[in-house]
Amino acid sequence: MATLKLVFGVAVIAAILLVGFKVIPPVLSNYQFEDAIKTEALQSTYTTRTEDDIRETIIKQARSYDIALTPKQVHVARVGGMGNGSLAIDVEYSVAIELPGYSTTINFHPSTKNKAVL
Repeated sequence: MATLKLVFGVAVIAAILLVGFKVIPPVLSNYQFEDAIKTEALQSTYTTRTEDDIRETIIKQARSYDIALTPKQVHVARVGGMGNGSLAIDVEYSVAIELPGYSTTINFHPSTKNKAVL
């Protein structure tokens, strides 16, 4: 009976480790990417860069975190004039998680909005 409990305990720990190895990297990448888009919004609010330029920068930053994005997944909206308005960046993407006998998708929606100081 003790051997059965030991085998079951080791199996549970192994399952938790496997799920952790599959789920934690995309979540950490999302946190880092979210920080990068907040920084980009802060800097781009006060520049004359176009929405398309900002979108391309966001897509390049996503690649550095192993996140594949298309221009349709990145929404950049500037309200008001450059330097005195606001800038909003919204990104939507999903990451497929493959586990033995089970697969799922994690949806991420990092976004930020920066308002210029008048």
